[in-house]
Parts: sequence; structure tokens; C-alpha cells
Amino acid sequence: MTVSRVINNSGYISQETRERVEQAIADLGYVPNALARSLRFKKTKTIALILTDITNPFFTTVARGVEDTASEHGFTVMFCNTDESQDDETEYLNVLVQKQVDGVLLVPASCTPESATFLLDRNVPVVLLDRHIPDVEVDSVRGDSEGGAHLLTNHLIALGHRRIALLCGPRTVSTSQDRALGYRRALADAGLEADDGLIFWGQYTPQSGEHLTRLALARQPRPTAIFAANNFVAIGVLHAVREAGLRVPDDVSLVTFDDLPVASLIDPFLTVVEQPAYAMGERATRLLLDRLAGRSPAEPQTVVLPTQLIVRKSSGPVHAAPAALQDQGQRERES
Repeated sequence: MTVSRVINNSGYISQETRERVEQAIADLGYVPNALARSLRFKKTKTIALILTDITNPFFTTVARGVEDTASEHGFTVMFCNTDESQDDETEYLNVLVQKQVDGVLLVPASCTPESATFLLDRNVPVVLLDRHIPDVEVDSVRGDSEGGAHLLTNHLIALGHRRIALLCGPRTVSTSQDRALGYRRALADAGLEADDGLIFWGQYTPQSGEHLTRLALARQPRPTAIFAANNFVAIGVLHAVREAGLRVPDDVSLVTFDDLPVASLIDPFLTVVEQPAYAMGERATRLLLDRLAGRSPAEPQTVVLPTQLIVRKSSGPVHAAPAALQDQGQRERES
């Protein structure tokens, strides 16, 4: 009983007795049996963070916010990476329920409710991160994707751009949908009609960014600006633009969502809408821990964090297209 009180920091123990027990623990190299404790208290002091791409610096920063906050409260974090795969997400959830994690922070791979419902049906609290799922009653924390896209598109319009290509992630992901909404709303506010031929759907990867950029640059007349829906897509845009013999921002302006830690090393520096990634992870973890402790209101809480426009060298005023391109575009319109 005395040793238990020292290990669990419960009940009164004199300082002299505590020191003797702690010395004995150190001498024996004793490690408490976490499994036995979890069976007794029905708590593992473990939460899971399911990310779609842990290599993305945005999600790495989110993960740091989660881990720091969980550690402050004596919780351990299990990290899972789905690569935007619903099948991988489902497999992880099955394993995590078997491991009896206390709660889950989920960046969903799609807008379907199955994963959140799976956890709720098993009384496992869940908080959605970065993305939202319609008609699912759970806590969520995300950045203002629609508002941020509106800021970026407005910035390009103010520079004189009218043909702005939007390179999105998957159609089934809420951040892609919200950024497309913000893009369309900014054009409408400026009295411009969105050209569906300049909206491209793909993946949040550099490879997809390269592929979609080639498609966008093949449009005539060529877009004068590209809005990459995340930082990895923007890396692909830079590669494809240079491959085409063009320059950013002289020939094509480029803006993107989410900053890169190496942004200062990329020439040109990227104009971005920055999301508070660390704060997002921190806030979501606090929501989950409050839910576990019974401190949360019955109604789910939705937190939308503001974004910030950071203007750098990759976006500039629109330039007249080279004469050869203008002549080619004129001939195509006449034909």
C-alpha cells in the first residue's frame, strides 16, 4: 500500500518514507506495470494521432503541439500515418481500439463519417483535426481554409491577375473543397467568373503538383498565376514551371497554403497563407483531454483558427504574355 501510494502519488506519505521507497525503486530498477494499471483503472494514459502525411512540415508541427500538450498532462501519444488512404485509416482504428487508447485525434482521409462513427460506437472520444466531416457530432479544430483561400485569391486579383489556376488536393477532402470555395468566392466578389477549366483536382503531393502544373500551363491563354492548395503541391509547381523554361513570378505568380520551414531557402520566397499549426495541435489535444476528464459540454465544440497572409517574392503583378503566346492564343480563339 505504501509503495502504491508513492508510485501513484496518492494518499499521505511522510517525506522520509517517500525517500526510502524511491531509493528502493532506484536500487531495484523497478518499472511499474502499465498494462496492469490500465486494466485496474480502465485508462492507458495514451492517445493516438492519426495523420495523413507525417512528412509534411505542417503536420509535423501539428504533431509537436499534440505531443507537448499531452506530455504536460502525463499522456503518451501514438503516431499513425495513413498516406490519405481510407483503408489504412480503418486498419489503424481497429488496432487502436484493441490497444485501448483513451482517445483519438484524427485527420480524416475523406469526408465520410465511418471512422468517427466507429470510434463513437465504441465510446472512444475523438477530435477531428485540420478537416471536418459533415453531419458528425464530434469536437473539431481546423484552420480557416475558405477564408485563407479567399485571402490568397484576393491578393492575386489585386496584382492584376485574372486567369488564376487552382491546383487542389482530393475532391473528397474538406480542405480541398473549402479552398475551392474561397477561391470561387474571391473571384465572384471581384465580379469575375470562375473558369472550371482552371480548377484541377489531384493529391497533396509534389508529384501531383508537377502533373497538375503541366496541365495548367497547357491551357490557352496560359494562366498568369497559380494557387497551390498546399505547400507540397507548391514544390511540384516550382519544379514544373522551371522545367517549362518559365520563371516565378516573372512569367507565373505562385501562392500557396501552409508555410515551409525552408521557405527562406527557396528562391523565390513563397507567398503563403499560414495556419497556426502548433496551436491547432495544442487546442485539439486540450479538447480531447477535457472530454476524457468529463470537463467538456455535452454539445461538440468546433474551433476554426484564423489564417495569416504572408506576402513574399513568389507573387507579383501580372505581365503581358510574350507576343508568340498572344498570337497563338488569338489564332486558337479565331479558329
